[in-house]
Amino acid sequence: MNSSSVSVGWGGEGCSFVSGSRIHFRKDFFGADLQQGLLKGINSAWLKQLEQSRARHINRLSISARIKKGQKHEYPWPDDIDPNLESGHLSYLSHFKPLTQKPKPVTLSFEKPLVDLEKKIIDVRKMADETGLDFSDQINLLESKYQQALKDLYTHLTPIQRLNIARHPNRPTFLDHVLNITDKWVELHGDRAGYDDPAIVTGIGSIEGKRYMFIGQQKGRNTKENIQRNFGMPTPHGYRKALRMMRYADHHGFPIITFIDTPGAFADLKSEELGQGEAIAHNLREMFGLKVPVVTIVIGEGGSGGALAIGCANKLFMMENAVFFVASPEACAAILWKSSKAAPKAAEKLKITATELCKLKIADGIIPEPLGGAHTDPSWTSQQIKAMITKTMEELGEMDIDGLLNHRHLKFRALGGFFEGGVVEPEKKRNMKKKEADISKVTADIEVEIENLKKAAMEAKGKSPGPTIPDEAIEKLRQDLDKEITNAFISMGLLEKLEAVKMELSKSPSNSNDQTLNPVLKEKVDRLVQQFNQNLSRPGSFLSLKQKLQTLSDISRLVEHRKKGDKLKKEINDKLQHQVKEKMELLKLARDKVAKSEKLSEDFIKEVDKVKQELTEILKSTNLEVVGISKKIAPTAPPGLEEKLVKADEVIKKEIEKAIDVAGIRGKIEELKAEVGKGSNKEKVDELAKEIRVGITAVMDSGELKKKIATTVGLPEQTVGADNGSRSAELPESEQEIHSE
Repeated sequence: MNSSSVSVGWGGEGCSFVSGSRIHFRKDFFGADLQQGLLKGINSAWLKQLEQSRARHINRLSISARIKKGQKHEYPWPDDIDPNLESGHLSYLSHFKPLTQKPKPVTLSFEKPLVDLEKKIIDVRKMADETGLDFSDQINLLESKYQQALKDLYTHLTPIQRLNIARHPNRPTFLDHVLNITDKWVELHGDRAGYDDPAIVTGIGSIEGKRYMFIGQQKGRNTKENIQRNFGMPTPHGYRKALRMMRYADHHGFPIITFIDTPGAFADLKSEELGQGEAIAHNLREMFGLKVPVVTIVIGEGGSGGALAIGCANKLFMMENAVFFVASPEACAAILWKSSKAAPKAAEKLKITATELCKLKIADGIIPEPLGGAHTDPSWTSQQIKAMITKTMEELGEMDIDGLLNHRHLKFRALGGFFEGGVVEPEKKRNMKKKEADISKVTADIEVEIENLKKAAMEAKGKSPGPTIPDEAIEKLRQDLDKEITNAFISMGLLEKLEAVKMELSKSPSNSNDQTLNPVLKEKVDRLVQQFNQNLSRPGSFLSLKQKLQTLSDISRLVEHRKKGDKLKKEINDKLQHQVKEKMELLKLARDKVAKSEKLSEDFIKEVDKVKQELTEILKSTNLEVVGISKKIAPTAPPGLEEKLVKADEVIKKEIEKAIDVAGIRGKIEELKAEVGKGSNKEKVDELAKEIRVGITAVMDSGELKKKIATTVGLPEQTVGADNGSRSAELPESEQEIHSE
């Protein structure tokens, strides 16, 4: 650390500087009157002695001081600020930056069947593209059924399922929405009592030129941020910071917009000691006296007093999948049913969803979300919030101060109201249980159709030589992709950024081999692509676009492989046409003979092997790898086998005739023939046949039969069959003989 020293001394005449660091003040510098006043009443002898000493030596009174120079203040704005930045330079002051790593997709338990179906549909489309068959009608039908099943699922969600969506790890947070809907935004910190709670974020932002005070509970987007933000659970300091900003907005006439997303106020010992209950109660009282419009939006979960401390507003809106409760379903289930497993039942009893709270007049409206939840399309969701804020502020802006205060008071006075002594209508028994979407049958039907398409694609893949995709189809696919990508940019709220990047790219000089893209422009392009891919990768969103992108990628890969194959064939034909032609003709001839089961001579087989070896050497000489050589030679029967089989058959027939005579069952055989001729029932025929088989096997010696066959045919006995006392080997022959007779 840099420093410099300053010394002040008592010296001779006047004032002098030594080495730029010491300052000497002489006697005359203070003046004679001052010296006389200081020395008044002092012994003159001592004064003379002092004068003599002064003549010999100059007494100096030195005062040294060290000046510390601190480190240079790091200015929060970068040196090269982008002049085209829409949100203004103050956005650099925010610590809320884009995530460096893409959030991992999280599939909820009730979403898993449909996510698996989506993957299977993509696989079927890929298989159809590989085979070159046109399954577009069937696949489009599957996609429409899938979309309908997806719609049915999210239309009939149970309260506990909506709670799971509200707690989704990738659900957009307060700052995500604020940065999407504001033109300019600057965050304000501190409760002016020594603390800044990161669980509550406050700041001033503008929407369409009008300034608002934004106050919201902020959760983290990953584990590290959640720990930093205390999982969105504010301490007393956070509520006091919110109250300070409300008073600031009330003083300057800024409308207040609060965002609720908290499981509840932080309930540790330290928070209780610092006055958690008092801070919440103070906010409740002060919010009813604010003279500016107040709008509250529940974007996630709103837990008890921790949410209500910034929720006493003129209008309260809830996201479609948001929840608002006095106690979490898990806590309620643990209290009432002594087990948190009863949370689904508790969620139904608590009436925590937006639809139910609108019926109870607690919420004033529902802000729609895309299918799958706000995390599937955060930009579109933010635009819905912005539209609701603009519309509501226009309505509240027409009220005067007294009207706003009365409106807020009457809203809360009407909650839980009832009429005493009125006529009570007879109770109507209705099935109030919420209908839950049963998609199991739909998913089962879709899976059956997918399996059928897969089988058809596999069969076609085995028969077809390869896919042939015309250039017109590829061009049409690219045109469709351009339209869908443009629509996707509009839906994601990124169209303006895309147009701005296109404009800058058109103005930048064309790239050459020695010229690269401007780093600032390249960073913008990369950031835009990252945002687009992040929105595109969310499960359940832009299904058709993702499939077409995958299809185009597969087609491009196939076309590239085909080009490489054609190029390689041409090179081989150019180099080896004369050397290989005659040899290939010989191999084709050998293949045809094998296919027709013709007998191949030894000389021909040797010639084929020689040709294969020569072809292998030729291919190796052109740097081509020989993967493998297969030998297919038609099987030839041993000589004299047919004559031996005829002799063995005669021996078996004679032995069967002997067994029939010994067993005395020839009459049974005649009876069986008669029954078969009359067309008797199967049971009687089977019973007679069984008796005949049992009679024959009882008198026939299988070992003796094997010896006779071996002697007649001229083969060793072991090749005929092992003599293990079993007659199962001869039974089929016996049965065949019986039925033939």
